[in-house]
Amino acid sequence: MSIPPPPDPQVPPTQGPEGPAPLPQAPYNPYAPPSPSPYGPYPQAAPTPQGPYGPQPYQTWGQGYSPYNNPAPLNGMSVAALVLGILCCIPGVGLVLGLIALNQIKKRGERGRSMAAVGLVLSAFGLMVWVLGVTGAATGFWDDVKDSARNNTSASPVKGECFDAPSGSLEGMAYDFDVVSCADEHDGEVFAVVPLSGGSYPGDKKVTAIADDRCYALEDAYAMDGWAVPDDVDIYYVTPTEDSWSFGDREITCVFGNTDAEASLPGGSLRNDATTLDSDQVAYLKAAHVLNAALDSAPDAQYVEDDLPGHKAWAGRVSAALTKQADLLDGHEWIDGSDQQVGDLVKDLRAAQKEWAKAAQASDADEFYAHYDKGADLIDPQKSVTARKALGLATTPPSYDSNGGGAESGGGSGGMQV
Repeated sequence: MSIPPPPDPQVPPTQGPEGPAPLPQAPYNPYAPPSPSPYGPYPQAAPTPQGPYGPQPYQTWGQGYSPYNNPAPLNGMSVAALVLGILCCIPGVGLVLGLIALNQIKKRGERGRSMAAVGLVLSAFGLMVWVLGVTGAATGFWDDVKDSARNNTSASPVKGECFDAPSGSLEGMAYDFDVVSCADEHDGEVFAVVPLSGGSYPGDKKVTAIADDRCYALEDAYAMDGWAVPDDVDIYYVTPTEDSWSFGDREITCVFGNTDAEASLPGGSLRNDATTLDSDQVAYLKAAHVLNAALDSAPDAQYVEDDLPGHKAWAGRVSAALTKQADLLDGHEWIDGSDQQVGDLVKDLRAAQKEWAKAAQASDADEFYAHYDKGADLIDPQKSVTARKALGLATTPPSYDSNGGGAESGGGSGGMQV
């Protein structure tokens, strides 16, 4: 008994009884090629995809769920980047890990791109906050350093204050000062502060020259009565250094101290100006300073023979100053009963003015000396003692040395040596 073969899937089914009769079937041969169809060749179906286990009904995806396909692995760097980005503990490391994770995901096809991106953004933000914080802290620290340096380099007392130097000396480097009462023994007393300007440090020699010139010029403004300044008082100054200049130190501090830098000044302020003197005293001392300034302008040549024109010009300045001084004293209304004593002094000043005027016109050194000697005698300090006593001012003239000279001055060069 023969068993009919199964129908060929590529052959269309036959018609029913109403259609054409079935064609005679040849004996089944499984190795024979398919028989030609009387209706022509049938369209061939696309070949079925082949798998390791035979035909597959569908194509598989590269990723995604499939009973026969595992999902892509998660990138570990992306997880670490996200964690560090959230914690913000070490944002720099999180930022680096995020960049590495994105590069690995791109090359390996791994998962975790979103986590790496989020971690990268958070770490970048955390790093920015950290940098700003460090920068702010560093700026604050540097400001503190500058303030500290500025305080140390600009800690000089102000005008009118007395102080002790920690080293006990007014020479060498000074880093700080202890302000004390002027009523007690002290190392120094500030009588002027000279501001400096300029972007770059002018150099030690330049700063010292300015201090020497300005401090001596300002002495009389603070201690108007030079006679009241003891002979053992000298002038010192505190100047900026190149280092302190870079921190904003732009001041020269002019100081009264003992001629012995290791010694102190006795109790009591040396200040005598409009804040401590009455109007008559101030008027008298202002007039005296006019003459002092002229006397201090003597030429550098020691002898008249060495510079007769220079000495004659100097005599002319002294003559003009004597006229102005006498006019100032005459024009003031003395309210303390000293008008008689001041009037006698004015007569001597006007007589002296005539002799200095003649010296300014001298034809030779001998003639200059003759009038100079007469004029110098008329402005001898002793001639002003009576008027000073009536005004309540110091009556002991300061001693004279190479740095002293003016008739009413406690210091400053100007005395001509003959």
